Amino acid sequence: MFSQAEENYIKTIWHLQQLQQKVSTNSLAERMQTKPASVTDMLKKLEAKKLLHYEKYYGCSLTTDGKKIALSIIRRHRLWEFFLSEKLGFAWDEVHAIAEQLEHIQSAELTVRLDAYLGHPRFDPHGDPIPDASGELQPREQFLLAEWPAGKPAIICAVQNHDASFLELLGQKSLDIDTHLIVQKRYAFDQSADLLLASGQVVQISAAISNNIYVKAD
Repeated sequence: MFSQAEENYIKTIWHLQQLQQKVSTNSLAERMQTKPASVTDMLKKLEAKKLLHYEKYYGCSLTTDGKKIALSIIRRHRLWEFFLSEKLGFAWDEVHAIAEQLEHIQSAELTVRLDAYLGHPRFDPHGDPIPDASGELQPREQFLLAEWPAGKPAIICAVQNHDASFLELLGQKSLDIDTHLIVQKRYAFDQSADLLLASGQVVQISAAISNNIYVKAD
């Protein structure tokens, strides 16, 4: 059994490791919104439990056991997001904060039954893959909208930013998972773009939005 704080650190380190091999104390402190000294204390505690390797000045990385724990937390989180969205009708900009609380319920049997009840979903409401019972992630070919060629049909399949304000903005622009679109024009000055949606609506998005949306071929 792990404390809520320990689980939050393990999960955050896993996410940061998708971007960098070693996670620095400062980057972890920034993400956790705490002091580097507090991070160091927790890293030493998790290292003693053999969940990560920590080297002063060089950062940390999860062990095999640490990755297993991280993926189990992520699995619970994304299953709860799916449940909240599909069964209780919460909007996709509401589910993340609630799932942050529910993910700490450590009952393995509850997770198994929840997964079965939901029909073994492969992706959460934000398009992120849900790890299966063995911790495997469903692979999928996807591309940043910022890198997608103009004129080629695409479907939104995931979003990188789960912040409620960002998802609310996407909603205002009629952009959601499974939205069909074509990049009609991309402006060289600021890399903003005009998107033609399947409905015929044309919406303009900033470079920041393009860099937080993933698409796949339509």
